[in-house]
Amino acid sequence: MKKLFLIGLILLSYFNIQAQGVIGKWKTIDDETGKPKSIIEIYKNDGKYYGKIVELLTEANKDGVCHTCETKYKDKNIIGLVILKDLEKDGDEYEDGEITDPKNAKTYSAYIKLVAPDKLKVRGYIGFSLLGRTQYWYRVK
Repeated sequence: MKKLFLIGLILLSYFNIQAQGVIGKWKTIDDETGKPKSIIEIYKNDGKYYGKIVELLTEANKDGVCHTCETKYKDKNIIGLVILKDLEKDGDEYEDGEITDPKNAKTYSAYIKLVAPDKLKVRGYIGFSLLGRTQYWYRVK
C-alpha cells in the first residue's frame, strides 16, 4: 500500500510540473555572485516559446540599462530584449532554440526543461549540449 501511495505521489508531482508549464516570469541568478540578476518572462507566440527581460535586479543595472554589459548593449536599455528565441516543445523539454547573453552579446543553441514546478533548467551550448553551461531559473510568484 505504501508503494502505491508513493508511486501515486510521484505521478501527481510529475503531472503537476507538466501542467504548470514554462510560461511565466522567472528569476535568473548570477553565476559569479549567486545573487538575483534579472526577471525573464517566457511566453508563447505562433507555437514557439520566447523569453524577454522584464526587469534587472542588480544594483548596477536597476534602472533597466545594462551598465555591466561589454558589448553593443552597454549603457542601453535592455528591458524587453528577447534573449530566448524559437524554442519548440518536445515532450517535457523545449528545444531547438537560441539564448543570447546580453553581457557578451553571444548567441548559443538552447533548451529548457522544468525540473520542479518552480525550477527551470536552462542550457546554452555550442554545437551539441555537452559543450555548454546550465543555469537554473526560479519562478516568480
